[in-house]
Amino acid sequence: MKTLNDFDFKNKKALIRVDFNVPLNEQFEVTDATRIVSAKPTIIKILEDGGSCILMSHLGRPKGFQDEFSLKHIVGKVEEVLGVELKFIADCIGDEAEAAANSLEPGQVLLLENLRFYKEETAGDKAFAEKLSKLGDIYVNDAFGTAHRAHASTTIVAQFFEGKKCFGSLLAQEIESIQKVMQTGEKPVLAILGGAKVSSKITIIENILDKVDHLIIGGGMAFTFVKAQGGKIGNSICEDDKMPLALEILEQAKAKNVQVHIPVDTVAADAFSNDANKQIVDIYAIPDGWEGVDAGPKSIAAFDKVVQESKTILWNGPLGVFEMESFANGTIELGNSIAEATKNGAFSLVGGGDSVAAVKQFGFEDKVSYVSTGGGAMLESLEGKTLPGIAAILE
Repeated sequence: MKTLNDFDFKNKKALIRVDFNVPLNEQFEVTDATRIVSAKPTIIKILEDGGSCILMSHLGRPKGFQDEFSLKHIVGKVEEVLGVELKFIADCIGDEAEAAANSLEPGQVLLLENLRFYKEETAGDKAFAEKLSKLGDIYVNDAFGTAHRAHASTTIVAQFFEGKKCFGSLLAQEIESIQKVMQTGEKPVLAILGGAKVSSKITIIENILDKVDHLIIGGGMAFTFVKAQGGKIGNSICEDDKMPLALEILEQAKAKNVQVHIPVDTVAADAFSNDANKQIVDIYAIPDGWEGVDAGPKSIAAFDKVVQESKTILWNGPLGVFEMESFANGTIELGNSIAEATKNGAFSLVGGGDSVAAVKQFGFEDKVSYVSTGGGAMLESLEGKTLPGIAAILE
């Protein structure tokens, strides 16, 4: 696996695919700069080597050239994060882009305009990728968030840099973190899968059963398992058509000696509202008219015990409707458990949109080993797929 450390960037121009698809408010100000901060180590390393950087990214899903999706809006924030003045150009290919790239001096950074202003980017167009390739000497992919897409700038462009392509620091860290969970992690290995639906996690569960010792199933998807085993779940969310699959997963886990942990009690509410009446009930005996919305105290204690005994932990999905304050306790307590285990030497990886949002919301970001920056890419990695953006560097 080639990384930045395999190259000397002195007097070289690095063409870097970053993921600056950041949220903007109505004044076009960046409201969360996490992705820019994540790209900083790669950019600074190249500049300190005596190289220059040409940054390419997408922003949103524009239909052609749309001013609201221009990367000019983020120039100030990128400069603030990097501590470096930025050159910006209102295109990403063509004569003007080539001239701007050619005139870059060592230590300088050029930001190209939104790649997705060209439909050729998402189409994975080879001619478009070739035009991008003319801008740099070495290709660096540091965009894990788009590594599962075979787009021109994430995958196809690598064909034009034989022997001169590598992973950036962020992407290398993402790959290593997933490998720790899936291949090299110290045992016991624990996977915690939450969220609403079994259907969205089936392939992950099937792929990780060979890799883990413990599997905690929480959140809304737990009710499909409970009902499949004959439990009464009231008005709780359930995928009835997935109940046979739930039983099959439990059988597979048993055959592979994986211990599956399902909540034993739940916080039940009489409405899907923060102000609903709530009570703690046995998860297999939820009264009619009530729905499970969070893990109960016995489940939280049981899960904590499993977490503390684990050396490698993957967390993907919340334990309850954490967006509502009344039903956030299970997710917060799980975060506390994982933070404690991490402090005591366990490796913990958090990935997938909702769990990342929860980790940020409740201040666990610095208390776990690694928070993944790519939702879809992370999930596809856990499903055992080789991501096109990663394969393109390894080829």
